[in-house]
Amino acid sequence: MKAFFMQKNLKFILTKSIGLYINLLSYIMPDKALLMAYGYFSEPRDGRLLPDNLPEILQEATKETISHDHHYFQTYTWQGNENKILLIHGWESNAARWEKLIRLLIKSGSTIIAIDAPAHGLSSGKEFNIPTYAEFINVFSKIHQPKFIIGHSMGGVACAYYQHNYKQDHLEKMILLGSPSDFNILMQNYVNLLGLNSKVYQLIKTYIKQRYNVNTDEFTSQNFLKGATISGIIAHDIHDDVVAFSEAKKIASAWKNAQFIETQNLGHSMHDDKLNQKIYQFLFEA
Repeated sequence: MKAFFMQKNLKFILTKSIGLYINLLSYIMPDKALLMAYGYFSEPRDGRLLPDNLPEILQEATKETISHDHHYFQTYTWQGNENKILLIHGWESNAARWEKLIRLLIKSGSTIIAIDAPAHGLSSGKEFNIPTYAEFINVFSKIHQPKFIIGHSMGGVACAYYQHNYKQDHLEKMILLGSPSDFNILMQNYVNLLGLNSKVYQLIKTYIKQRYNVNTDEFTSQNFLKGATISGIIAHDIHDDVVAFSEAKKIASAWKNAQFIETQNLGHSMHDDKLNQKIYQFLFEA
């Protein structure tokens, strides 16, 4: 127990020390401070896969690597009929996180496809960002035209942004699991974690605006789904300690054509047989 608290305190001190260094750097070398701050914010430290040591569920799939705009992204397909379901994972994860749901969805006879996000799994890159992820989804969807799409956490944000920005007619239903709404809240959580000052916060916001033409004040799933006619599910656990339950309520207030499912004691991952059954029923029996 003592060792656990010592490790926790050491991690806290290290995190705050990095933040202090970036804060000091912002006054003398703002460009370098921005590079460090944005790097810590956008570069995942977990979720990578080794080609020779894939989880069993991914070994069972047909693998395809798709190249686009100096990037490549990995896809995994469990072949079935012409009805296609696309699975989009979140931050510091990979396509294997869907194993339980994949096992169930296969029973429908559908073709199931999962993608590794930028800088995750076997996909290329060091940086994760929503516009690039949504672009991956769009490139893939133009080829394969999935009927249903399911996103978890930041993958849900990518799904919401994709349907808002690209509006593909083939998409009939969308499911968001444990997904945040407001990008600024994600940024503020990061700023608070490192103890960054307002100067660094504004540097990051300005950089994102210039690079992606995105105003972070307006970059919300709530905005992306306002007036959306696609039917769907928003599922969120009241005990989610990663993404606040209130974020799901924001999305639900805008997306009138979605069912809201409140769960308990599933945490952020939302791996649950009962929830998966509700997803199955919504996709194939509703």
